[in-house]
Amino acid sequence: MKKLIAVASFTALLLASCTPKASTATTPVASKSTAEQIAQGKSIFENSCGRCHKLPDPTSHTAVQWVGIMNWMAPKAKLTDEQHQWVYDYIVSVKK
Repeated sequence: MKKLIAVASFTALLLASCTPKASTATTPVASKSTAEQIAQGKSIFENSCGRCHKLPDPTSHTAVQWVGIMNWMAPKAKLTDEQHQWVYDYIVSVKK
């Protein structure tokens, strides 16, 4: 388990170091999902993720950090690739 956490953290750190240094906080994230799919992502997030633990605030992490978190947690929630994308797109669509 500690190895998984270390790998996920390293992956998130690696991805964060590859992003542009300019602030992109005001730049909207391009979503691959439709509004309906994002709504489904919200429902999946609340029901599937909330089944096992308290739901984190979507604004508590950056989009890059969510990549690592989602890659680690989606298999545990048994999400399909589509559901994974919808949940990710929902999470990063929530405004701070």
